[in-house]
Amino acid sequence: MTIDFPLILVILVFGSGIIWLVDVMLFAPGRRQRAEALQAQHPQWETAETADAIAYEAAVNKDAREPVLVEYAKSFFPVLFVVFVLRSFIAEPFQIPSSSMVPTLLVGDYILVNKYTYGIRLPVIRTKVMDLNEPERGDVMVFFPPHMNKTYYIKRVIGLPGDTVTYRNKQLSVNGKPVPVEWLAAVTEGRSRYQIGQEALGEATHLAQVDRARPPRDFSVTVREGHYFMMGDNRDNSSDSRVWGQVPEKDIVGKAFAIWMHWDSLFSIPSFSRAGAIE
Repeated sequence: MTIDFPLILVILVFGSGIIWLVDVMLFAPGRRQRAEALQAQHPQWETAETADAIAYEAAVNKDAREPVLVEYAKSFFPVLFVVFVLRSFIAEPFQIPSSSMVPTLLVGDYILVNKYTYGIRLPVIRTKVMDLNEPERGDVMVFFPPHMNKTYYIKRVIGLPGDTVTYRNKQLSVNGKPVPVEWLAAVTEGRSRYQIGQEALGEATHLAQVDRARPPRDFSVTVREGHYFMMGDNRDNSSDSRVWGQVPEKDIVGKAFAIWMHWDSLFSIPSFSRAGAIE
């Protein structure tokens, strides 16, 4: 079962805000009037431990006390509102759940995603209300894949609208030009023979790896208008656009820009050794 946290947060923010607003407009004035009347009946209500003070407190608790639901709404609304604004329009934290972006991102990495780089979008309904920048080749992007519209995925932007992306014998090409890669290391793990390299896609370089023990997953595709072709940096162990298709612009969430913590499991000690910008 997938928990729709953005929807839950919206409900909590607007629910608590409406409760507070309705109370301020309809019920709080009456409570204030009753409290003022009780103060007139008990002139010494401000003097501690006097009969008037004791009687006033008891009467207020009975007839003019703020409801518990309103107390909670007033306490939680400011905090929830700040979280809502930060998470919806500024930056949102994510945890990396799979190895599809190895060696760039490891399982257990906690990352930050810029929510406004690709434009301002309304939470839950995802409607873009302000254009800013467009995704570029090489960006690490968070999005909703077309086959799972409520689950966040993270991959690298390989193809822009109109691009032709080709993969032959584990060599990536865009618009007929091979993407430069400098192979740096080879690692054997069980039956896998990983080759790790520095790939130059767009204006930046990043790490990527292939498994020479696995057969090539060759393809050639032209990216449709308004769509993006996404691939994991772990090229032979990634469910991406090769499997479930191209990502429409409306399903973009934001650009991953930093690792802020690594935490393998609940019983391990969090580490900040991997903190830094995502290439």
